Amino acid sequence: MDYGKLHFRIVEILNEKGISKNRICKDLDIPRANFNRYCRDQFQRVDSLLVCKLCAYLNISAGELLEYRPAGEDKA
Repeated sequence: MDYGKLHFRIVEILNEKGISKNRICKDLDIPRANFNRYCRDQFQRVDSLLVCKLCAYLNISAGELLEYRPAGEDKA
């Protein structure tokens, strides 16, 4: 059964704030390969420390960062 998926709005938020992936990875000491997997929604588990780092750095809530997409409602 398909329960839907979580979508990280990282790319959209970085674009809105004018922050590059390189900059945020460097500032938060996040390996770029790992960060890219979250940007592409290709993660298996959510790292709570990463979510906290991103929320603090971007001054947003977890609800602004993560979005639930029900099955069949994929937005490319």
